[in-house]
Amino acid sequence: MSDPVVHVIDDDGAMRESLAFLLDASGILARTWDSAASFLDQFDAADAGVIVTDVRMPGLSGLDLVRRLKAREPALPIIMITGHGDVPLAVEAMKAGVVDFLEKPFDEESLLRAIRAALADQSRAQGDEAARERVRQALEDLTPREREVLEGVVEGKLNKVIASDLSISPRTVEVYRANVMSKTGARSLSELVRMVLLTRS
Repeated sequence: MSDPVVHVIDDDGAMRESLAFLLDASGILARTWDSAASFLDQFDAADAGVIVTDVRMPGLSGLDLVRRLKAREPALPIIMITGHGDVPLAVEAMKAGVVDFLEKPFDEESLLRAIRAALADQSRAQGDEAARERVRQALEDLTPREREVLEGVVEGKLNKVIASDLSISPRTVEVYRANVMSKTGARSLSELVRMVLLTRS
């Protein structure tokens, strides 16, 4: 099998080149694509690697790409880059099979860490029953209100929408969300969503 390649798919040329430079400087092979369609035209499911894609692109979106790839059942894990307002889409993408997502602006180390984790073994946590049980226990320790806020987060709702649904202030939602992150040990929103989905798989 050839060395793993990180496929960077983004219609923004500056973003593509920036990420390619970062990966190259970190000793990670990278290949860039200006659209999901161009990638799919030449994609070989036998190749090892990771896909890094933006959620919003002209033509096929990042979410469209996830669905197309899922139909082909490739082995490549997908990391999605999203703007703040696209978190609901990113959560939907995780439910469709994306292994991680990063909100812009993100720091370079966060992306490299996500890529290296995916390259190492993106399915390890899903097959780890001990990890699943630890997450279940952490979720049981949440208060009823914290569970309500968590459900809103997993559904991809923004804080202000959760606040409206629960008749509380957005600031209060932030406090509950911080409590949930602390109790579960999640270091990021994507990790929190992944934890919950892990218990439901």
